[in-house]
Amino acid sequence: MGTLVTYRLEDSLATITMDDGKVNVLSMPMFAELNAALDRAEADRAAVLLAGRPNVFSGGFDLKVLMAGGRDASTLVLTGFRLGERLLGFPHPVVVACTGNARAMGVFLILAADYRVGAEAEYTLQANEVAIGITMPYFAVEMCRQRLTPATFNRAVIHSEKFAPQEAVTAGFLDDLVAPARLRETVRAKTSELAALPRAAYAATKRRARAEALQRIHTAIENDERDLRG
Repeated sequence: MGTLVTYRLEDSLATITMDDGKVNVLSMPMFAELNAALDRAEADRAAVLLAGRPNVFSGGFDLKVLMAGGRDASTLVLTGFRLGERLLGFPHPVVVACTGNARAMGVFLILAADYRVGAEAEYTLQANEVAIGITMPYFAVEMCRQRLTPATFNRAVIHSEKFAPQEAVTAGFLDDLVAPARLRETVRAKTSELAALPRAAYAATKRRARAEALQRIHTAIENDERDLRG
């Protein structure tokens, strides 16, 4: 696809891998390549396996752009939020391989997937907005609300708590954990399993099951855009 995202199609399974050589910062170029990869997966009618580089899923938004503020920062944030909305409503199965640390927008991409498998390793998942002095966006609140357990929600959203992999499963960030050496094998098998389900019924049921969450998230993005654009 480009220098930041690779796309590999095999047996109606599209593997989309983020790798910027560092912490997979979610920049405008990264978002452009991710959206192009999803466009291609839709055209290929493929189930999606989304992964990060070894030991890192994503460190979240490009902080240099975010902290500079202004139009570039608001455009970056809204582009990320719309990608999260797109993933949550994607018509084909989406499985995430959480290869390592995930922060902020990286966590929200994980929460948007249909099934999330993490590596059993030393890393954490964190919605760290409050910890770095940012009021949690409406989008982020709703993305967390639709997936995290009620007991975890306040700890994650308000307290910026870090969750190790096993805690992340209990909290609702992840669905399963496997040894790092088995991660790719496991997520490929799960993606193939979901892809074998009748595709029209899968898409229609996902739309029906997530209709309220998607509406709340869409409204949340409108509220965030109002705040960001002034």
